Amino acid sequence: MLTQDTSVVAAQLGNGNRPRVEDLVNMPLLGNISTDEIIPGRCCYVYDERLGDYAYLGLRGKVVEEGAVRSFAPQIIVSGEAKGCGSSREHAVYAEKYAGVEIVFAKSFERIYEANCRNVGIITSDDFTLLDALLAGDEVTLEAFTLGRNDVEREVIHSGGLFSFNRSTGGRPTARRFDGLRPLNSVEKILQAHLSPRNELPNGASIRVGESYFVDVDVRFSHEYVTPMAAEMFLREFGAEAALAQPESCYFFQDHLSLAPSVLEGRSGGPALIERVELLNSRQEEFAAMAGGHFVGPAVAGGSRAICHNYIVENVALPGDIIIGTDSHTCTSGSVGSFAFGVGATDIANAWYNREVLVKIPPVIKINLQGQLQQGVCAKDLMLALLAHPEIQGTRTLGKVLLFTGPACATIEMDERATLCNMAVEAGATTAIFERDTITDRYVEGRGLDDRKADRSAGWSSDKEACYDAIVTIRLGQIEPMVALPGDPRNAVPLGAVQEPVLVDSVYGGSCTGGKAADMDMYASVFAKADERGLRVAEQVHAYIQMGSEAVMSYATSKGYVELFERVGVKVLPPSCGACINAGPGVSTKETEVTVSAQNRNFPGRSGPGQVYLASPYVVAATAIAGRLSSVEAMLGNEETP
Repeated sequence: MLTQDTSVVAAQLGNGNRPRVEDLVNMPLLGNISTDEIIPGRCCYVYDERLGDYAYLGLRGKVVEEGAVRSFAPQIIVSGEAKGCGSSREHAVYAEKYAGVEIVFAKSFERIYEANCRNVGIITSDDFTLLDALLAGDEVTLEAFTLGRNDVEREVIHSGGLFSFNRSTGGRPTARRFDGLRPLNSVEKILQAHLSPRNELPNGASIRVGESYFVDVDVRFSHEYVTPMAAEMFLREFGAEAALAQPESCYFFQDHLSLAPSVLEGRSGGPALIERVELLNSRQEEFAAMAGGHFVGPAVAGGSRAICHNYIVENVALPGDIIIGTDSHTCTSGSVGSFAFGVGATDIANAWYNREVLVKIPPVIKINLQGQLQQGVCAKDLMLALLAHPEIQGTRTLGKVLLFTGPACATIEMDERATLCNMAVEAGATTAIFERDTITDRYVEGRGLDDRKADRSAGWSSDKEACYDAIVTIRLGQIEPMVALPGDPRNAVPLGAVQEPVLVDSVYGGSCTGGKAADMDMYASVFAKADERGLRVAEQVHAYIQMGSEAVMSYATSKGYVELFERVGVKVLPPSCGACINAGPGVSTKETEVTVSAQNRNFPGRSGPGQVYLASPYVVAATAIAGRLSSVEAMLGNEETP
């Protein structure tokens, strides 16, 4: 039982007097347990049964020791709301599986985590009456756990996982339920147009919300954290002679750990960890060379050529595409009008073989944007405000899609759209998307790509009578600078509400969220004002700006930003995921350290043991100069906003 009092978790795993079950069931359960807490990033450098020893090493409070969960071998794990938020790493469910877990109960589940459980044969349930029955010694049938599931989900669960399901069905039709003809929103139109042949749409029918269908994928990508695990699955399941379906639409990125050695070398067991990183890299390169596709590897100048999400938006994604990647922030490509979402290792291995992925047709929340953001307020503030919005916060968006519409979309350029879509997963959503418009067309044309899908890129606008799960109107002029307090991106409050001074040790402007060209404009606008006044980064602050791609580095260099950043005392880093995943400069090393970051999540242990506040590029830059969490106005002495 993962209780809010984590000392009780430790007591259950200890050798002394363990709490009684009848006492445990009445204790408040821990919610929002991230996959970083289930298994820290450093433990994802392996992908075999050793994962079982690492289960829950990252749990807040650091009360679980290595091997403790596996030694206890619980068949059942119980927790609160939003189990498995954060990263898409399938290592988390394998850590539980190899530790002996067969059933996971939670008040609610994040989509990717629950899909990963289903794919590897772990049963999930939010029906606590079944838990009560099991604790009472009653026999509970598997059918009881699949009540309320759609037909395909039920069959996958009864088969024991996705690969077993595919073997048992042999690619035969799966979905049996469709609606009659009805108005569709743009999300439904894209998914319906991509139905796999085994889910052929009957005449006069439409896809049904809540039903699962296999759809054909346009783009598939993975990074070095996951490629070796998925490659092993692929070869084991389909054979050494198996080939990728349409390898030209597959991408392999070496971006997550490209700067990891620079921080691992100073940690306990650093040389062994660096060796594991190198092994992941080499295995990914070997598989990419064998399988074909595009390998986007390290840059000559250090780091990587690009963070995967930035690269896909800059070079690959098109309106109407379906894109899957082994990273929860794959949703970034919704900015270009793609239906893009994160998957685990099993899903990507299966999709390498047949281009298919199972999608449960999601309810859509229409976000109607009105007005215009104030000067000094940006998409990061808007997204943090949305995380705290009463119709978005909590678990209201789990398994749903955020569709950004409204007249204000015309004021939001591509990089800022990417920030909004990128953080949809922090809201618990499956993904987010902007409908194709003139900004989309201008951006795609500006990339200079061919028109390989011009015939399919039009016509994805929603029907006027389309249905939505909810419609939320946001008046952009009312959005103010925001900050997410440590522990969870959903701890978002107005910056002005933070009354006590927050002294900082580091600031980090980077990641797929904060490393785009528009973000560089924002950092530079603040640092230029500081430079004019002879101000520099506060003496005690370590400040980092990290580019999201080589294209962004080229842009920042041409604009004179790199020189400006260095002049005011900022260390400029090459493209890489870096500090965001505790694998590059900018990570904390002590629990007392405080960081203000432009990245997307701040779960416990995500970027080291310290406390992380999330904020916009404006606030990150202002904080670097002020030495404390600060608005731009406060940093400038209340004179002006850039």
